[in-house]
Amino acid sequence: MQPRHLPLAMLGLALAACTPAKDDGIDPKGKAFDAVAPEEAVTMLGTEPFWNLAIKGEEGVWTTPDNQTGTGFAVKRFAGNGGLGFSGEVAGKPLTATLTPGDCSDGMSDRRFPFVATIALGGETFAGCGYTDRQPFSGPAAP
Repeated sequence: MQPRHLPLAMLGLALAACTPAKDDGIDPKGKAFDAVAPEEAVTMLGTEPFWNLAIKGEEGVWTTPDNQTGTGFAVKRFAGNGGLGFSGEVAGKPLTATLTPGDCSDGMSDRRFPFVATIALGGETFAGCGYTDRQPFSGPAAP
């Protein structure tokens, strides 16, 4: 997936605009999203350019083909009514990541993911898919 240069406000709109599945942790009365427990490890990924964001607890690791060992950073978690967000700073650049319920394909494998992922990093926006250790992707383990 190509990076898109969208304002951060669009990231918030994407989070709010997601059409939820029937039982995805969203309460129509405004209760915060709770379909991903705080102790679940979250993985978000995308293609063209390839990127990966792994989050466990309050720690994130941003990985790209140019930085295969990844850059670790502290993350703060926040829940909205339409999904889950994370914020932090990677190598001096602000990062905001959102994870929203929705069937997602990475476009390159036969995998299906239970979440849509959007990353805003230092003025660029990356779109991809996500899963957790308790809510995995379906399809081949190694496509």
